[in-house]
Amino acid sequence: MIDQCKILTILLASVIFFSCNGGGQKPEEKSAVSEHEGHSNMSMTYSRYADSVNKGLIANDTMKSSPARSAMATFRGAHLHINYNSPGVKGRIIWGGLVPYGTVWVTGAHKATRIQISEPVYIANNPVDSGTYAIFTIPGEKEWVFILNKNYRQHLADDYSEAEDVLRIKVKPVDNAIMPRLTYSFAKHNADSGSINMQWEKVKISVPVSIKK
Repeated sequence: MIDQCKILTILLASVIFFSCNGGGQKPEEKSAVSEHEGHSNMSMTYSRYADSVNKGLIANDTMKSSPARSAMATFRGAHLHINYNSPGVKGRIIWGGLVPYGTVWVTGAHKATRIQISEPVYIANNPVDSGTYAIFTIPGEKEWVFILNKNYRQHLADDYSEAEDVLRIKVKPVDNAIMPRLTYSFAKHNADSGSINMQWEKVKISVPVSIKK
């Protein structure tokens, strides 16, 4: 295994080099590099750290923060983009411990996980209009509830209200290979359909998604 400090140092050094050198820009162009771009590069660095942990390149995950990550896919012109924060297992009991059963969970960390949908789609055969929504779940030992909620501007589930749900469906969790850092992804079955996947620790849930025809 590669030492996690070395990997993080390399990633940070790359960010600092490109930030300081304008990513190969001419000297007169360096001033155009914004502070926002610097933060974006740092977010990418920590996201790569999480990827390295999941791939087993970092054996000892000591990062205390939950880095910002994203996942996206396009189904025949309908673009879906998920932004979330990725907590780590780090030796903790997750299900029924850190994440209680039967309680609405942000399904990420910090601010609400959000999904942006550019065109109307079906999620588990339920019509969902284009827009931005918060993703919440209610984990259970045998069954989960997957939720889309209108209020995506909230911290954790502090301001969650069931009255603002636009979708509630039941999904079955399945056993999964260990995923140390919470990860969202999309699986594409064809141009029109696929699934939204969430994996963490040894659990995975999948929610079908398809375009409106």
